[in-house]
Formats: sequence, structure tokens, C-alpha cells
Amino acid sequence: MKSGRRFYSVFVIVVFALFMLLHQTDKLLIGSLQLPVSKTFGINDLQWGLINSGALIVATLLYPVWGYLYDRYARAKLLALASFVWGATTWLSSIVKTYPAFLATRSSTGIDDSSYPGLYSLVADYFGPKLRGKVYGILQLTQPIGYLLGMVLALMVAPMLDGRLFGLQGWRSIFLITGFLGILMSVVIFFGVKEVPRGKAEPEFEGMEEIGQFRFEWKQVKEVLKKRTMWFVFLQGFAGVFPWNVITFFFFGYLMRERGYDNMQVLFTMAPIVLILAAGYFVGGALGDFLFRRTNKGRILVSSLGVISGALFLFLALNTPVTQPTLFFVLMALTALFMPFSAPNVVATVFDITPPEVRSTTQALEYFVENSGAALAPTLAGALSLYFAKVVGPFASLQFAILTVCVSAWVLCFLLYLGALFTIEGDIRSLRAQMAERAAQQKQQA
Repeated sequence: MKSGRRFYSVFVIVVFALFMLLHQTDKLLIGSLQLPVSKTFGINDLQWGLINSGALIVATLLYPVWGYLYDRYARAKLLALASFVWGATTWLSSIVKTYPAFLATRSSTGIDDSSYPGLYSLVADYFGPKLRGKVYGILQLTQPIGYLLGMVLALMVAPMLDGRLFGLQGWRSIFLITGFLGILMSVVIFFGVKEVPRGKAEPEFEGMEEIGQFRFEWKQVKEVLKKRTMWFVFLQGFAGVFPWNVITFFFFGYLMRERGYDNMQVLFTMAPIVLILAAGYFVGGALGDFLFRRTNKGRILVSSLGVISGALFLFLALNTPVTQPTLFFVLMALTALFMPFSAPNVVATVFDITPPEVRSTTQALEYFVENSGAALAPTLAGALSLYFAKVVGPFASLQFAILTVCVSAWVLCFLLYLGALFTIEGDIRSLRAQMAERAAQQKQQA
């Protein structure tokens, strides 16, 4: 029976990893399509930034809604709904003819972008605290791999499909394909993924067949929000997602316009860098689990190392002369390795201090705070690019914009992680005591 449950847990992770891979491909390939989409609608960097900010704003507003629904109702069914929405909104983006319509439809794709808290909450009920960093690292490495797959679709497949699928432009054809995959995944999740009792994988309930039902209560959310570690997590999240969105939506334009790369040079430069980025998720999660077994501060220490190293190597990379592409590649590879260290550890940290019945809501609130800032990142970078074009010239404007946003945000995150080092141990002990008390009550009732 145990082997059967273990096999099904692996099956669920495979389904979720496939969902996240395809979803991230659809979400992130827009960055690789900056030039053809901008040419189609005749837009500048600021208008391009608004397209990406629109989806982020919609996702931000809906995070609390999704989080609440996930804690109240069946998480797997809601995730299937989100996958269907992903497919439908992407299809709409492929057929509109004007910039305002594309801005509206692409913004609507943010509806499903805020659906991950339920997925992570469900995973936390399959795997205990000592394994979650690795599991989240595996799931989150789908983001850079999806980014890489999006690059291939945008730079190689889209040109080949130009005019060959219903007479559509290549980038529109790609959106039709990824939209279909979203609808297909909604069917797989709806019929293939089952619920598991909230709190099932907590160590205090090990060996217990019945653990009772932990129901959502607002007072539990309020108690979690009183924990000081959550405030450090919220604040670093607000700053920490700025760099990701700026790099995602502007780095291809930077390579082509300011370093003179063509499509194939971009692909052969970024493909190995993205694979290193993917490895960074797992390395960061595994290192966080390793140190967490030795100290409750382990995940925060790994996160601190990641953000400060990412800031340093990105600064050195973008200041490398165009005549030294090998050095630029090495420095960007080091940036990519350290950038994702904090991602799996932040999710695991939130669940290390949060009761099972409010985890989706708590993480959704954390993402709400994150995206409240991140939604402005593409527009801010676009505005800075226009400003620096006047100050330093058009051939260095994106370089200065990217560095300004990314380095300042990561340095701020490093300082906030230092604050969390002083609070995390007490907040983890508090949750473990709460779980032990519940387990004792369940045993008495049994």
C-alpha cells in the first residue's frame, strides 16, 4: 500500500511538472517574441512593457481569490480549471488584430498565472518538510526549461510556421499550439489528480491513518501574518521578482540590439545558460534541505547567498565588453546558477511556518505582495530604457535599465534575508508545537 501511495505521489509530481513546464513555456515565450510582436503592432519599449505588466497586474489581483478558493475547495479541480483558462486566453491572444485588443487578451492570461499556490499546497501534503526543498526545486526548474522551450518555439519554430497554419503569422501559430496544450492538461489534471488530506505529510502525523479535517479559518491566517518571518518574506518577495520580470521580458532585446546577436547567437548563448538556471533550482532546493536538517536557518542562508551572488555576477556580465563574448557567457552562467537559489527555499519556508489549512491563502498573499511590485517591473524597465536612451544613447539603454532594477532589488533582498535569520527559528518551533498538539489530540480521540 505504501509503495502504491509512493508511486501515485510520483505520478502527481510528473503531471504537475508537465503542467508547469507547458504553462511556463506559454507564459515566458512572449519575451522571445518581442521583436515580431512589436513589429506587428508597431509599438515601442514602453508599450511592450505594458503588455507584460497587464498580465502581472491581473495575476496579482487574483492571487488572494485563488488562494482562498484552494483552501476551501478541491485543489486539483481548481487547478484543472486554471489550465483550461490558460488555453482559452492564449487562443484569444493569437487571433486579435490590434494592439489594444492584444493588450487586453494578453493581460487576461494572468488569470491562470496566479493558480500555483494550490499546486504547492497539494505537494506539501504529499511530501514532508525535509523533502520539500528538493521537490519544489524540481517543479520550479520547469520555469527555465519552459523559457528555453519558448526560445526554441519563438526563434526556430515560429519562422517555419509563418503563414502555414491557417495563414497566420508564426508567433500567432505558436500561441494556438500552446493554448491547445493548456486545454489538454486541464483534462489530464481533472481526471488524473486526486486530493489528499491537508496536513497528511506533517511529521507529527506520521503513521496515523486518520488525521482529521483541518478547515480554513481567517484567525489562522491572521496568526500567520503576525509571524515576523512572514514580513521579511513578503518584503523580499516584493523586491525579488523585479529582476526576474525585467530579465524575462527585456534580455532578448538587450542581446539583439545592444550586443548585436542574431537569432542563432541568442539561442546558442541562452540555451546553456537557461539549462544552468534550471539546475540552480534543484541545487538551491537540495542545498536548502541539507542545511535545514542542521539548522532552521538553512533555507534563509541559501537564499541570501543566491541573491547577492546573482547581483554581483550580473553586474560584471553586463559591463563586459561586446568584444569578449566568452567572458560574458561565463559570467551570465554564474548569474544563472545562483539566481534561483531562493525560489524553492522561499516556498518551503512559508510552509515551514504555516498550518496546512491556510497554506494556499498564505502563499497567495505572499505572491500578491510580490507581484504588486513585479507587475510594474516591465513598465519601469521600459521607461528607464527610454530615459537612458537620451542620457547614454540607444545602444546602452537596456543595459543600464536592467542593471538599475536588478542589482538594487537583489541587494535589498539580501538585507531582508539577514533580518529573517533572527526570526525563523522561533516561528518554525511555534508551528511544530502546534502540529504536535494537534497530533496528540487526534491520538486521544482515536
